[in-house]
Amino acid sequence: MVYTTALLFGHVLSEEESVVEMIGKYFTQLTSPGTKSPSARRGSVESCDERENSPFANTDADLEHEERLLRQHVTRQIEHCLTEAKASSLHCQVLLLPRQVTTRVGQDVVRSSADEPCGLRGACIKVYVERKDGLKSLGSIFPDPSVTPTFELSVIFKADKEDGWPALMNIFDTSKVLKLRPEYRLVKRKLYSSASPIIHDFN
Repeated sequence: MVYTTALLFGHVLSEEESVVEMIGKYFTQLTSPGTKSPSARRGSVESCDERENSPFANTDADLEHEERLLRQHVTRQIEHCLTEAKASSLHCQVLLLPRQVTTRVGQDVVRSSADEPCGLRGACIKVYVERKDGLKSLGSIFPDPSVTPTFELSVIFKADKEDGWPALMNIFDTSKVLKLRPEYRLVKRKLYSSASPIIHDFN
């Protein structure tokens, strides 16, 4: 071997040169007046301050906050689809939802988007309700309209077989009351791929 590297000191030693001599030269440079070493500021207060003031210091926290806001936005959009579809697609006066079901759907939509290049921004989300007479489309959601969708997520809610709730019989015609079950399905399909859709059922 011709060279032995000593990267800690930024110096390359030949076999003929003594390690002790090189270390002595290094510390002489540090203590000599008017001499500045390129690594003299390593670990200094100034370098710590520069790192703390870096514009990238809070990048991860900002991304998490942004994703949370996006998830909340998608959850509200799903609720909006359900509300708007009462009269147009579902033909009911009252739509009963299980507790926290739209929040759960929003979380699962985010998880299903995690491995995509643009994350949730690259999704086209289609909302359906499965009833006895077939699948009813309630609308589509584009979390970020400025991004071209790379995959499609179908959210399929399931109507209760009874299609009503006894407590409301005296107020509404039971045929106008639709109750959704806690179970739902997510179907993920890549738009520019021949891969088969991925189906997840949630209880």
